[in-house]
Amino acid sequence: MRSPFPSRRQLLQAGGLTALGLSLPQLLRAEESRANNKRQKHCIFIFQYGGLSQLDSWDPKPNAPAELRGPYQPIATSVPGFRVGELMPRLARIADKYAVIRSMTHTVAVHDIANTMLLAGNRKPAADDPSFGSVVAKLKPSVASVPAYVWLQKFGGGAAPPDPTYLTGGALGPTYAPLLIGTGHNDNLATPGYKVKAFETDASLSPERVAGRRELLNKFDSNNPLTPHRERAFDLLTGPAARKAFDIDEEPAKVRDRYGRHPLGQNLLLARRLIEAGVRLTSVVAWMGMKPNEKFFSIETWDMHGNAGVGIFDDGWNGLGFALPRCDQAVSALLEDLDDRGLLDDTLVVLIGEFGRTPRISKGGGNVNGRDHWPNCYSAMLAGAGIRGGWIHGASDATAAYVKDDPVSLEDFSATLYTALGIDPSTRLSPDGFTRPASSGTPVTALLESRG
Repeated sequence: MRSPFPSRRQLLQAGGLTALGLSLPQLLRAEESRANNKRQKHCIFIFQYGGLSQLDSWDPKPNAPAELRGPYQPIATSVPGFRVGELMPRLARIADKYAVIRSMTHTVAVHDIANTMLLAGNRKPAADDPSFGSVVAKLKPSVASVPAYVWLQKFGGGAAPPDPTYLTGGALGPTYAPLLIGTGHNDNLATPGYKVKAFETDASLSPERVAGRRELLNKFDSNNPLTPHRERAFDLLTGPAARKAFDIDEEPAKVRDRYGRHPLGQNLLLARRLIEAGVRLTSVVAWMGMKPNEKFFSIETWDMHGNAGVGIFDDGWNGLGFALPRCDQAVSALLEDLDDRGLLDDTLVVLIGEFGRTPRISKGGGNVNGRDHWPNCYSAMLAGAGIRGGWIHGASDATAAYVKDDPVSLEDFSATLYTALGIDPSTRLSPDGFTRPASSGTPVTALLESRG
């Protein structure tokens, strides 16, 4: 599908920014008017697309019957009394850096609808509700010469939201759509020799021609108050900052190895680079790739019914034995890297799927083990930006089937994220100033350290 984000060539050929109706300079001016001396917050939002099993990861139930609990044993973490599944030893060692919600809940067990709900932070989203990232891009646009919002690895398959408003900005419009990188199973940073092409110069648009158009536009529009912001918009399109930020080859091989040479690992490394460069929010689809010699089937890694003969507990593309250790590697590397670089205090990291998996183990395709869709109770991880480390919020029942204590709705979840990013959830997004709050939920204050 063609990206709704205008290409670099379209912007330049429009003689500046007319393809966006001058919306980018206006956006830059809006950010300047909101600028203050506070440190800016950023976000990396990781989608475990398909739905991670809570019982085999964040909420193990070792005392449940064998037909429910699965083969993995819980292991201790660095936080006393907090245990996770044995396939996440690296995250277990740094449990003081993040919080886990064990009481996420809604009622829709259909991938595309549930993904739309998660993106909107709303159990009953309107067709044009903007995604969380687009709202952040509008209310906290980037002050650097980089895009405010980037999406790494496009959703694919039957789990994708219909008519992908997450790539258009929804009701907020294309100004707040993400820059999409990665549209197919070979179009990702783990592919040998892969290069991000979004900022490559078109052969027909030499630097001299671009400079000439810029000079001509300024000559005839010199009194426009948007001119300084238009200049910054040109810098975004033609300057070195964005191109440099997206060049993952600048990273040492040992750093790339640390994150993992698979799609999620390399995309999270790029997400860290983008945050450093000033990108406000980066969404990352947690596709783990394929094992060597496996035929590509889907990017819906976490939809583990037992697809294509790969059971949920198997060491294959659609099995926890393959996917969860690689996710453990990549996410732990991200959290440690952000912390080492002094970025974690200002960067919210979110790890969540659209729902969880059934406690009962069933038989899927090829008569192998699987777990089906289960939205009634599942888990999420949050870190950074004032999220309380080493904290467990909420509780499930004895089989992780239903919420026992402190349920968290999608509305409350989104309100918590906005609050962590310094955004009032009640901020109105509509021109009338009354309708469409950023979130109708209530922040889960127990997850947030003192806001001081």
